[in-house]
Amino acid sequence: MKKIFCSIFFSFILFFYCVIYPQQDINTIWYLNNPDTISGAITTPLTDKPVKIKSPFGNSLYFDGNDDGLLLNLNPISDWESFTIEIVFMPDSSSNLQHYEQRFLHIKNQDDSKRVLIETRLIKKNLWSLDTFIKSGNSRCTLIDTSIFHPTNRWFHVALTYHDGIMKHFVNGEQELCGKVDFQPFEKGSTLSIGVRQNKKSWFKGTIGIISFTNKELTPEKFLLLKEVNKVRL
Repeated sequence: MKKIFCSIFFSFILFFYCVIYPQQDINTIWYLNNPDTISGAITTPLTDKPVKIKSPFGNSLYFDGNDDGLLLNLNPISDWESFTIEIVFMPDSSSNLQHYEQRFLHIKNQDDSKRVLIETRLIKKNLWSLDTFIKSGNSRCTLIDTSIFHPTNRWFHVALTYHDGIMKHFVNGEQELCGKVDFQPFEKGSTLSIGVRQNKKSWFKGTIGIISFTNKELTPEKFLLLKEVNKVRL
């Protein structure tokens, strides 16, 4: 009886602790204004590195679509059961249509059993569709619909969210697609690349300004970066 009472008591205390002291929000924002460091972390060029150019957000990084890519030996969403990734970027219209898959954010673990990918698919020279992918062991989901497309040479906000088995992606605050995937959190030792897939395929051509990571599913009205891109959208 005493053990049962203690178990109930500690469960009661834990419940009220979680209510009074809920999980603290973690918001990490990267301003891509230096190809050598991002938010204090040293980058490794994957062949070559992007160049710094002026943008509405100060300085941003321009990727040439041929060999510009950055690797970081860190993963801001490690250990997270839920997350929101936001990116402010501008795809280039002069991309070669033969390279229609352009992966501009790629997170993976060491044995490649877990991946999170955000990329564009070039539909025509001046149009692109958002493509997102999550893989976790044997569970995986791809979100893409090429009947939903957007013009190049303009700044956009894109977001990928995951919570409780559901992934969603958004363009400029509008949800486009959702799907089911059983995602298990990344462990330590996972890495992240910007501007290309980590195996040096699917190079991105365009400019990336800001990336943010939040440890929960955000709704569009709470996106961290949407107001920034709304200021400069045409």
